[in-house]
Amino acid sequence: MVEHVGIILDGNRRLAKRLMQEPWKGHEWGAAKVEKLFDWCSELGIKELTLYAFSMQNFNRPKVEFDHLMRIFNNEFKKLQTDTRLVKESIKINFIGRINLFSAEIQENMHKLMDLTKNHSKHIVNFAMAYGGREEITDAAKKLALEIKSGKVAPEQVNEDLLSTYLYMNNSPDLIIRTGGDRRTSNFLPWQSIYSEWFFLDKMWPEFEKEDLIKVIQEFNGRERRFGK
Repeated sequence: MVEHVGIILDGNRRLAKRLMQEPWKGHEWGAAKVEKLFDWCSELGIKELTLYAFSMQNFNRPKVEFDHLMRIFNNEFKKLQTDTRLVKESIKINFIGRINLFSAEIQENMHKLMDLTKNHSKHIVNFAMAYGGREEITDAAKKLALEIKSGKVAPEQVNEDLLSTYLYMNNSPDLIIRTGGDRRTSNFLPWQSIYSEWFFLDKMWPEFEKEDLIKVIQEFNGRERRFGK
C-alpha cells in the first residue's frame, strides 16, 4: 500500500527549450501539473506527498529565470491559501529546507499556508524548498550539538532515532519518482530514502500524467521490499 510518494519535479526547463519557449514557461506548466497532482493523489488514496521543488543549487540559476521562478512560487502559494481543497480534503502543507533564504514575502506566504493547515490531517504535502539532503543532515547535527552543549541531551543518548527527530522531516517515502530522464538522486532525502523504491521516468515533469502515477504504483506493488533482510 502506497501512502507516501516523493517526486523530483525535473525537466521543466528542458521541455520549454524543446518547444522553443522561455525557461519559465516550463516552470509555469510544472506548477499547473502540481495542482492536478493533488487531485490524483486524493483519488488514489495517497496520504503524503514530498515534492522536490527548489534545491539549494537552484539559487545559482540565471537571474531572469530565478526572478520568474520566485514570482511563480509566490503566486502559487498565495493561490493555495484560498484553495477549497485544503479544507475539503484536510490537506496539511509543510515547507522543508532552509526557507529563511527566500524573500520576506515568500516566507510570509509559506508560513500562512502552514498556519492555515496546521490542524489538517487527512493528507500532507511537503514542499522541499531551498532543500538539500546533506544540508538537512548538517542542520540536524548542529541542532543536536547545541542540545548536547546545553546539557539537554547526553552524548550517550545519541542514536539514529534521536538524530532523525532533528531532521526537517522524520518520515520516509514508500516510493520516489524522478522525471526528466536523469538516473540520480540529486541530494533528495538521503536519510529518509534508504529503503524507498526509486522510479526514473524519461518524461519531463509537465508531461507527467495520472496514468504514469498509476503505472508506478502498480509496479511498486509488484516489487518485494525486504528492508535489508
